[in-house]
Amino acid sequence: MPELPEVEALCAFLRERLTGRVVARVQPVAISALKTYDPPVTALEGLTVGSVARHGKFLDIEAGGLHLVIHLARAGWLRWKVGLPAEPPHPSPKNPLALRVRLAGEAADGFDLTEAGTKKGLAVHVVRDPAEVPGVARLGPDPLDPGFALESFAALLSGERRQLKGVLRDQTVLAGVGNAYSDEVLHAARMSPFKLASSLTEEETARLYAALGDTLRDAVERSRGLAAGELKAEKKLGMRVHGRTGQPCPVCGDTVREVSFADSSLQYCPTCQTGGKPLADRRLSRLLK
Repeated sequence: MPELPEVEALCAFLRERLTGRVVARVQPVAISALKTYDPPVTALEGLTVGSVARHGKFLDIEAGGLHLVIHLARAGWLRWKVGLPAEPPHPSPKNPLALRVRLAGEAADGFDLTEAGTKKGLAVHVVRDPAEVPGVARLGPDPLDPGFALESFAALLSGERRQLKGVLRDQTVLAGVGNAYSDEVLHAARMSPFKLASSLTEEETARLYAALGDTLRDAVERSRGLAAGELKAEKKLGMRVHGRTGQPCPVCGDTVREVSFADSSLQYCPTCQTGGKPLADRRLSRLLK
């Protein structure tokens, strides 16, 4: 799933290519991806793109006072195209294309939104205000916002009885952090994903805050200037524990381990994060004795 660093890089990529351009056609293919109907997606046609922004994991393309807000979900992606065919795309069970945006001009360039797999979560909204999108309205603070201070982070964790892994992934608490980067942040902070947020000392809170900012800023910097098609590979290469079950930890050399959930998994290093003890099955929610 694209998270804050990848969406931030996509935002910068699109800002360079869309700002000042006129939208010629918006062609929905997977109707299930459309979450709003008034205004229709065709209302964007003929409008000039004024800005491209990010809200957590949401992309926001503004044109003529309307906002095309996109959430790529688990398996969605944005693919920049040059020389788009003139004929409209057609729905097909084997076609991952969900929506096509074509720009005015001889280059016939634009982008496709695609989604692999059978579980469809890609969401496209056309609204007059991004806050009309429920997922945007519920977002917590952005961890890379210059105004997001240690005191603000500590206040979010105060009284929070959930485990750190769940808190970091909760978009109403922090905007933009998902399964992958929560693993990376906790590894950098040397903390168990099962540790209760409310149990952190002042020193641990400061350490987690620093790891959160450093991990996300480093990932954004690695992605800077990359084309959209290169971002997934860069994300995978930059991971230290996430997606690396069975491989050596790059910090201590211990074997990276995994805890599986119903529809996802987490990875961690026992030596760096849990005092050398393997974590129990998620249903037990505690360390093996």
